Amino acid sequence: MEEFLTAHFWIAVGQIIMIDILLGGDNAVVIALACRKLPPEQRTKGILWGTAGAIFLRVVLIAFALTLLQVPYLKLVGAALLIWIGVKLLAPQDEDEHSNIEGSDRLWAAVKTVIVADLVMSVDNVIAIAGAATGAGEQHQLPLVIFGLLVSVPIIIWGSQMVLKLMDRFPIIITIGGMLLGWIAGTMAHTDPAVVDWLPQTKTWYYGLGIAGALLVYLAGVVMRGRAKEAA
Repeated sequence: MEEFLTAHFWIAVGQIIMIDILLGGDNAVVIALACRKLPPEQRTKGILWGTAGAIFLRVVLIAFALTLLQVPYLKLVGAALLIWIGVKLLAPQDEDEHSNIEGSDRLWAAVKTVIVADLVMSVDNVIAIAGAATGAGEQHQLPLVIFGLLVSVPIIIWGSQMVLKLMDRFPIIITIGGMLLGWIAGTMAHTDPAVVDWLPQTKTWYYGLGIAGALLVYLAGVVMRGRAKEAA
């Protein structure tokens, strides 16, 4: 029980919640689109069952990812993907990926749509959350993931509009989130089984690589924003 009271555990919980809010904003859109044609009395059921199924599948995927991250070089690959996800978060995007999500007037068809769409769109969440969980100690990674996801679910579903308005009003939140992904990428790369034998496993290197990852995401995002402005 004591390991759940450590600073590492609660820092990782905070990271998971922030990641799921930043990268999970699409979940609320998917749920709304998939359930929009349901009768009013069935919409709440569609939202709850669809979200429950999506969260269950995500926990399974993250458990699988945590196991895979013990294979040499895969943490390095995951770190590279996190850097890219962080840069994409900071760079301007055309939001058109939801146009192919069909609503249904049948409850279980809508639930299936929510689960399948979330599964397709959750690769970035899975990688980022698995990366955050690896920093909390091997013995309670999965309970940490489940706890972090459960805490973030009501925020995404019922507080998504507020979160989106806060992000629009304070863009620094998105910048911090992107840099957080870079930090997780750097610290995750530091613990890859392929590099632990020749890379010093000290706090200086751990924090140094984390800072380097955060700065890399920030600078790449600035460059891509500048290019987008020039193109416009």
